[in-house]
Amino acid sequence: MASNTDREMILADFQACTGIENIDEAITLLEQNNWDLVAAINRVIPQENGILQSEFGGETVQGPVFGPAAQPATSTDTAPPSSSSASAFHPAVSGRQVVERLSRMLDFKIEYRDKTVDVVLDDSCVVGDIKQILENELQIPASKMLLKGWKSGEVEDSTVLRSLHLPKNNNLYVLTPELPVPSMSSQSCTLPESLNQTYLLIISHREVQREYNLHFSGSCTIQEVKRNVYDLTSIPVRHQVWEGWPPAAADSMTLVSSGISYPCHRLTVARRTSPVQTREQSEESPSQQCTDIHMISDSDGDDFEDATEFGVDDGEIFGMASSSALRKSPMMPENAENEGDALLQFTAEFSSRYGECHPVFFIGSLEGAFQEAFYGKARDRKLLAIYLHHDESVLANVFCSQMLCAESIVSYLSQNFLTWAWDMTREANRARFLTLCTRHFGSVVAQTVRTQKTDQFPLFLIIMGKRSSNEVLNVIQGNTSVDELIMRLISAMEIFSAQQQEDIKDEDEREARENVKREQDEAYRLSLEADRAKREAQEREIAEQYRLEQIRKEQEEEREAIRLSLEQSLPPEPQEEHSEPQSKLRIRTPSGQFIERRFLGSSPLQVVFDFVASKGYPCQEFKLLSTFPRRDITQLDPCRTLMDLKLYPQETLFLEAKE
Repeated sequence: MASNTDREMILADFQACTGIENIDEAITLLEQNNWDLVAAINRVIPQENGILQSEFGGETVQGPVFGPAAQPATSTDTAPPSSSSASAFHPAVSGRQVVERLSRMLDFKIEYRDKTVDVVLDDSCVVGDIKQILENELQIPASKMLLKGWKSGEVEDSTVLRSLHLPKNNNLYVLTPELPVPSMSSQSCTLPESLNQTYLLIISHREVQREYNLHFSGSCTIQEVKRNVYDLTSIPVRHQVWEGWPPAAADSMTLVSSGISYPCHRLTVARRTSPVQTREQSEESPSQQCTDIHMISDSDGDDFEDATEFGVDDGEIFGMASSSALRKSPMMPENAENEGDALLQFTAEFSSRYGECHPVFFIGSLEGAFQEAFYGKARDRKLLAIYLHHDESVLANVFCSQMLCAESIVSYLSQNFLTWAWDMTREANRARFLTLCTRHFGSVVAQTVRTQKTDQFPLFLIIMGKRSSNEVLNVIQGNTSVDELIMRLISAMEIFSAQQQEDIKDEDEREARENVKREQDEAYRLSLEADRAKREAQEREIAEQYRLEQIRKEQEEEREAIRLSLEQSLPPEPQEEHSEPQSKLRIRTPSGQFIERRFLGSSPLQVVFDFVASKGYPCQEFKLLSTFPRRDITQLDPCRTLMDLKLYPQETLFLEAKE
């Protein structure tokens, strides 16, 4: 028995091979064949795609099919295949080989200037086949064409369509840069690259005296502009009266080819006189009134749109209240690439339909909603409510107006939930959400959403963020009441609150541990800084001591050099038997020792000072004193002789350090 994941892959392969878009029908066919892909394809393909069988080897051959008539049928015929068709598949061919051999039909809507060409062919064809068809339709050589609009970037003419993995419906456009552009006005001869330019249209609504600043790409048609203006002003396209378009402009033209000013162009729109006013102003016969109505309805080429608008105006003719809601603009653009821009349009359209009292929808991607709801502080986290809208559901208006916009629901959602929305009406948007759903919630939830029928919409998905994955707590369908909706929201909130309390406790414990770790790290850092400061102080002290020691050594070396110099410059000590008068001086040092020397009586006092300094007692630091009478010899004139100073024939002196 295949698992849910295998079944989903088998279902996708089966739909790709057979072209059956109805999921319920595809699942039914697979279940009838016990989820055997090859058996199911053998049962459906002969009726669906008209595959031709070969008599040799049982191989399947299918050539390219062109034109609208070649689109695959969606027949629900499940009759068993005939023997001839059953023999088309060789028993040795595996399921994957069959899948690779079969083709899908692709629809292309290709625009060239004011023309649109519809091309249908299978994905086994190449890009060059499309150009060959366009060559016949547009009368343009295929070599002159540039086929643009591929989502996968630039492609070659030999590229097989299957390798591009294209959706069923595709929009392309043709550029012919080597061919001259037909001249319509002085501004219409623009380069093909201008299709990507953005035009700013400043549109003045005359009745309400209001301006709209609208941005459109150069490839947008005037008809699309008018339909967008209808969404803003509620003036049907066939009742719009415009001023400012170039004289040669037609509704099927693109803005590039229309000749409007780039990058900004001003226009004025007003409402044409309605049939109601015409009936009030003139009492004409019913047949004449019908003629007038027919003439007005035929004044514009909007087939489907005019039929809808005619129903509205027809009510006005018979005095019925008009309702602009009969024609609704889409909640979201198809193939919305930017989720934030799509949500902006969704919110604006939702407000215009159901009023300003509605849940506040998160503007941004689904990943952004996860970040906002689940990945903040535990106390600030919320449940995520995903609202899935479907315009074709009969429950949509009732659910939105009576339940989703109820004040109690709006208040409860705003306090406890973060609300994100998506529109499932268009197939491309539906496929995009299912891809997001599979990525974030798993294939089971995606399959649950995929199997919901249109009349079961709108859906409300209640999501709770968990550590490892996101859990879908509840899927609420549109056939519910306000009381049931609020009770299911409260029930989900109770589950979330219990989980939130655990998360808050875990977060508090984690923060406490982190605080302790931070305090320990801070204490360790302070300890390191203290040790470093102490070490630096010691190093500074050692450096200072070394510096002082160096100074002291230098001073001692200098003093020793001076002492030696004085010692060498002293005159020699006279002998005792010298004939000249001599003076014998006995000098007592501060340490109590005595030094003695003989000097000539005619020697100046400076010789005694030099002798004392040569012994390490310079006069700058020591005083030389006599005993009787007590006098400071260092204060006397050093040029006077010893005999003049009465230091003759002998004298006892002592040294004393200066203060």
